[in-house]
Amino acid sequence: MGLTLTEKILKAHLVDGEFVKGQEIGIRIDQTLTQDATGTMAYLEYEAMGVPRVKTERSVAYIDHNTLQSGFENADDHRFIGSVAKKHGIYFSRPGNGICHQVHLERFGVPGKTLIGSDSHTPTGGGIGMIAIGAGGLDVAVAMGGGAYYITYPQIVKVNLTGKLSPWVSAKDVILQVLRIMSVKGGVGKVIEYCGEGVKTLSVPERATITNMGAELGATTSIFPSDEITLSFLKAQDRADVWQELKADDDAVYDEVIDIDLSELVPQAACPHSPDNVKTCDEIGKLKVDQVCIGSCTNSSYVDMMKVAHILKGKTVDPSVSLAIAPGSKQVLNMIAQNGALADMIDAGARILESACGPCIGMGQAPNSGGVSLRTFNRNFLGRSGTKDGQIYLVSPETAAASALTGYLTDPRTLGEMPEIKVPEQFMINDNMVVEPAPVEEMDSVEVLRGPNIKPYPETAPLVEDIECQVSLKVGDNITTDHIMPAGAKILPLRSNIPAISQHCFTVCDEDFPRRAKNMGASIIVGGSNYGQGSSREHAALAPLYLGIKAVLVKSFARIHRANLINAGILPLTFVNEADYDKIEQGDEIAIKNVRADVAADKTELTVINKTKNVEIPVLCELTGRTKEIMLAGGLLDYTREKLK
Repeated sequence: MGLTLTEKILKAHLVDGEFVKGQEIGIRIDQTLTQDATGTMAYLEYEAMGVPRVKTERSVAYIDHNTLQSGFENADDHRFIGSVAKKHGIYFSRPGNGICHQVHLERFGVPGKTLIGSDSHTPTGGGIGMIAIGAGGLDVAVAMGGGAYYITYPQIVKVNLTGKLSPWVSAKDVILQVLRIMSVKGGVGKVIEYCGEGVKTLSVPERATITNMGAELGATTSIFPSDEITLSFLKAQDRADVWQELKADDDAVYDEVIDIDLSELVPQAACPHSPDNVKTCDEIGKLKVDQVCIGSCTNSSYVDMMKVAHILKGKTVDPSVSLAIAPGSKQVLNMIAQNGALADMIDAGARILESACGPCIGMGQAPNSGGVSLRTFNRNFLGRSGTKDGQIYLVSPETAAASALTGYLTDPRTLGEMPEIKVPEQFMINDNMVVEPAPVEEMDSVEVLRGPNIKPYPETAPLVEDIECQVSLKVGDNITTDHIMPAGAKILPLRSNIPAISQHCFTVCDEDFPRRAKNMGASIIVGGSNYGQGSSREHAALAPLYLGIKAVLVKSFARIHRANLINAGILPLTFVNEADYDKIEQGDEIAIKNVRADVAADKTELTVINKTKNVEIPVLCELTGRTKEIMLAGGLLDYTREKLK
């Protein structure tokens, strides 16, 4: 029996565990990336481990999230990350160089290698045949120190692509179709592997759009084969030497198969407030648009920008629409500046933003109250845009640009003949915004620069014998990390200050939660299905840790967030019977007796006693040998320090 591409790469990197479906395995990590919203904490964690020099083949620190410097905090964080990167062997991508996933695809990604990043859209690297996985910052710190990264051996879904996209239908419409089929939780525990004759019709940037937004499926990652299309892209980046051909065996066996005929797809949009709420433009109908934002790590490539420029050339953005465009990297911005495409955008009335994440994370460009905003981004969670009642639709660059001109959601197929815009044979190469680390012999002389907003990792403690406390919060299904730990221009600068940022924890759901939880001293949170979907931000675990959360009891978890809770020493529990969710309310007194002894004894079913309602609720505590030891130690940092000793 042959192997899938996913299995080939995982098997080549296996360092711990058995290659058995559903079992935990540890894999060797070749590359890591961080961004500045998660990077400060990741590097504080790395320092705390005491490893002087990173042990990966390539680690890169990007500045792309907190680029709005309205106070000293972000600038201080950037200075800290730059200095710690120089000291410990990490490449530093300066602010203005571009979005981490776009730049990494262009300049650093290597087919067949493993990459983890402290950003949930790290699977963008799957567009060139990498196993690229989003993770918490502490997991990235451990990998930089030479430790393995642990995942559950995934189920592998084959998405069989046939046919070819019709004019004005894009890669964004492909991943929206996959989301329509699978939903935002349909990919949990799975890797999505794209195969079939249709793959050959997609460029690397198009493939990267699809793997990037695979994060919205809840999938571990997504991957395309590395073929002659990949080679052509790497040649254009002067990196042909890193290419190798990679594909699944002809007789590979998959756990699930989804067939998509590319020729049957039409322009689509994800409607508020979930990426899987997908309808065709025709189904949505005539929708008045207030704002259009084009960019993000999903759709900011050179080809995306050139298509947008073509649509806008010689025309004017509708007076009722605000159009903002952010090229994904300095490379892209330079090229469209030199060939005149940038001028076409400016002439049409577009507002040009820097090459950064910007509006995607609520960092500026919040829409008007109740406003309809079409965005080429990957997430449209409630309030993420910075406007609580903003109506966010996720669309392709073609749909976005066409709609900016008309003032209404517009099917781009109405634009007439589509131009043929290809990936260039040669990109403009200039890595002068990437700072190399100091040589080993000079690293000890590098001073790490810390600002007053940078606070240490929250205090942790080994798992207690008994948990007895109140329920500080009860929430419903599909709670995202944006609910737990909001982003945005006001809150993101506090990412390196857990005491301060914790005051915003869950305020989207309950403004009184931080004060109530802190006053309780210790408490638990109860939630519904797919709890913690979305961003990889470990702050959604660290802020609850600081506020005294001892356990989270839900119907089901999103993968990265569950891992982050374990890393923080917060007990992840799930209901044996989902109906028991109704037997526990906010404010109830609960007890979990002998929890440390039960976890140590590998007991997977525990009992939560609701003392207020006098009922017993069976719950699952599914920890493997390694995650069990992490939980007993009080978190991954404590566990790793002990291991290093």
